[in-house]
Amino acid sequence: MTDYTSPASNPVQISQLRCIGCGIAWRKAEQNFRCATCGDLLEIVYPAWNAPEAPRLDLPALTALWRQRRISGLPVDESGVWRFREMLPTFPHWQEIITLREGNTPLYEMTRCARGAGLQQLYAKHQGMNPTGSFKDTGMTLAASVARREGFRWVACASTGNTSASMAAYAARGGMRSLVLIPEGKVSWGKLSQALDYGAVTCQLKADFDGCMRLLNEVVQRMPVYLLNSINPYRLEGQKTAAIELMEQLDWQPPDHIIVPGGNLGNSSALGKAFLEMKQLGFISTLPKVSIIQAAGANPLVWTMRENGGKQLISVQAETAASAIRIGNPASWKKAVGVLQATGGAVEQVSEVEIASAKAEIGADGIGCEPASAVTLAGLKKLVKQGFVKSGDSVVLILTGHLLKDPEFTLKFHRGDLFAGAESEKEADILKPQQRAPIVLDATVDAVIRTLKEADDGLET
Repeated sequence: MTDYTSPASNPVQISQLRCIGCGIAWRKAEQNFRCATCGDLLEIVYPAWNAPEAPRLDLPALTALWRQRRISGLPVDESGVWRFREMLPTFPHWQEIITLREGNTPLYEMTRCARGAGLQQLYAKHQGMNPTGSFKDTGMTLAASVARREGFRWVACASTGNTSASMAAYAARGGMRSLVLIPEGKVSWGKLSQALDYGAVTCQLKADFDGCMRLLNEVVQRMPVYLLNSINPYRLEGQKTAAIELMEQLDWQPPDHIIVPGGNLGNSSALGKAFLEMKQLGFISTLPKVSIIQAAGANPLVWTMRENGGKQLISVQAETAASAIRIGNPASWKKAVGVLQATGGAVEQVSEVEIASAKAEIGADGIGCEPASAVTLAGLKKLVKQGFVKSGDSVVLILTGHLLKDPEFTLKFHRGDLFAGAESEKEADILKPQQRAPIVLDATVDAVIRTLKEADDGLET
C-alpha cells in the first residue's frame, strides 16, 4: 500500500511495497506478504528518496530532532522506534500506534569478551532489553499497528518463542486477539509463559518451526487473520531502527563489523537495509560489514553461501539448543544474501559447545543473553582467527534476547549437565572452568567464610 502522510511528516517519506524478485510495486499486500506475480517477498521502499527533484532530508536538523524527542512525554516520542519515524511509513494519526516504549536499548562495552576474542575494543547492542525481552518488539510495534489500522481482529504467528511473546503483548495492548503456533517441546518455558500471560490462543503442533509456518500460511489464506511473522515487511521496517539508534549512540561513526545471529534471517535483513538506507541518504559515509552467524545444527545460510553463492536456498533439518534460531528453512534468506553481498559480510557457523562457552563469557562481562545471542561472540572468534576481523577493528555484537528467556539452558550449563548424554559430552569438558554451580553448605558462618577464602584463592591461582 501507499502510506498516508500527516502535516508533521517529512514529504520524502511516502512508502511503497515492492517485490524483491521482479521489482513490481504493489498497492496492497497479499495475505501471505508475497508477490502475486513471482511469489517472492515484499519490501518497503521510499521512491522519493531516489527522485532528484524531491526535497532532501535536513540531516543535522533531523538528528537533533531525534535526540530532542527522547525527553518528550509523548508515547510516540518515548519509543525508540517511532522516535525515528521520518525513516518509517507514516501514520495519519499517531494515536493509532501501539507502543510499549520499545527500543532505546543499551550499547555495552564488552571488556573481557574483547580480550578473549583478541580485539582491542568490542561492543554489544542488547536488543534483549526491549519490553518483552527480545528484538522482536521493535518490529512488532509497527506491524501490529498496521494490522489494527487495517481493521484486523486477529493476528497470528508461528514462533520458536520470542515472536509469540512479542506479538501477544502488542495484540493485547492494541485490543486484538492473537493466535500462536509453536513446535511442541521446542520452545523454552520462559517464552511460552509470556504468550500465555498476554492472552494468546497458543497451539503446540507436532511439527518443527518450518512446519508451523507452512500451516499458518494456509490459515491466513482462509481466515481474516493478519500474519505477523518476519515475512511481513512492516516487521523488518520497525526492526531496522535498531541500526539507526546504534549509529546515534556511536555519533554516526559506523563500526567496521556488525555481527548478527541467523535464524529466520529477518533481523540481519532489517539491519542491513537500514545501513544501506543511511548510506544512501548521507547519514553515514561507509558501510559496516554485516556478518551472520548460525548454529552448526541450523545452518541453511552457511550451506547456501558455500555451495552456490546464495543463488538457491539449501534447507536443513534444524537442531540446536539455541531455540530462537532453530530454523532450517528461513523465509528471508534472499534478503540476507543481499545484505551479505552489499556490505561484504561473512557467514559462519558455531558448535553447541562454542555457543555455551560464549554465552558464559558474555555473562562474565555482566551482560546476560539467551543462547541464540551468544552465537555472535562464538562466530566473532572464528572470524578473528580467519583474519576477516582484525584486532584493531571496531565490532558490535547484536544480542537479540534476554538471559531470562531461557533460564533452563543457563542452569543446566552451570550444573554441568547441559551436554549429558550428548555426542559432545566429552568436548564439553572444556566448559568446566566457566561453570558456577550452587554450593551446598552447612548453615554456619565458618562454612561461608571458608568457601569465600577458597574462591579467593582460586582467583589468585
